[in-house]
Amino acid sequence: MVEERITKRTDADGNVVETTIERNVGTAPVTVHTGPRGGGGFGLLALLLLVAVAMGAYFLYGASQGESRKDDAVAQAAEDVGNAATKVGNSVEKAVEKIDGK
Repeated sequence: MVEERITKRTDADGNVVETTIERNVGTAPVTVHTGPRGGGGFGLLALLLLVAVAMGAYFLYGASQGESRKDDAVAQAAEDVGNAATKVGNSVEKAVEKIDGK
């Protein structure tokens, strides 16, 4: 036969802050004690802070990479325009040479 005794401790507002359950199973008594759990707030705060720092670093790094990519794209476009201008200049010189008969 299993005997069970439950004891609850409440605070001034009537909220249950601790529960003790004592059971006698056969010849061995078993006690289950539950109470307020503490210490979890700091771990959660540390985890949130770590996530915020990681996100900030990601966005800062991504923004600098984006600026670098834009600068590279502008430089490449300017180089392409310069190459096109050189080709046009060479074509004009060849056309002038054909007209002059050289």
